[in-house]
Amino acid sequence: MSKILNVEHLGKSYLSGGKTLTVLDDISFSVAPGTTYAIVGPSGSGKTTLLGLCAGLDTPDSGLVELCGEPLAQLDEDGRALLRNKKVGFIFQNFQLLPTLSALENVSVPLELRGVKGANEAARSLLEKVGLGDRTHHYPSQLSGGEQQRVALARAFANRPDILFADEPTGNLDEETGERVVELLFNLNKQAGTTLIIVTHDLSLARRCDGLMQLKGGRIFKTENTPQL
Repeated sequence: MSKILNVEHLGKSYLSGGKTLTVLDDISFSVAPGTTYAIVGPSGSGKTTLLGLCAGLDTPDSGLVELCGEPLAQLDEDGRALLRNKKVGFIFQNFQLLPTLSALENVSVPLELRGVKGANEAARSLLEKVGLGDRTHHYPSQLSGGEQQRVALARAFANRPDILFADEPTGNLDEETGERVVELLFNLNKQAGTTLIIVTHDLSLARRCDGLMQLKGGRIFKTENTPQL
């Protein structure tokens, strides 16, 4: 597979106050397997909408998305959900941990639902990798924001996704905590060989990726390959 994500002439509009609001207009780009790619732009530029379309969480008005070799338009909602379950991971700005489950359970339950043997052991190992080996039985309310996001990182990599979408992964964290989470994210991603797509308003974070695309007013403002040090 030469492209794990291929987007061609994507468009998306919404009706707002009786008027048509164009959120994305003629977006085309592709991402090779095992690389890192950033979608960057100010609030309202269409970043999160684009991520949702790429992951099959929403459908475009025009254009096409191929994810992991599958044209999403040819799949129904159940088919897209199955594809995400097998091959896609997510990290969100607001963590999205289940409050009634411990850190260990938040990571192990998705594995158990997939029938993975040794789910608890795998979850514990991942939590140790993100520095939370001593916090496995704590609930989200007992963890700091940075710790919750590290649990979310462990959960995202637990299913060994082919591609991982991260939507403003440091948006709710202070600078120092955010930098630690970013280091963990890139290190885990490198170890796993996962393709990483990051949506962010932080250009310095975006420039850590192999390539980036800047959105402005729903259109591509600039794309660039980022030289790696």
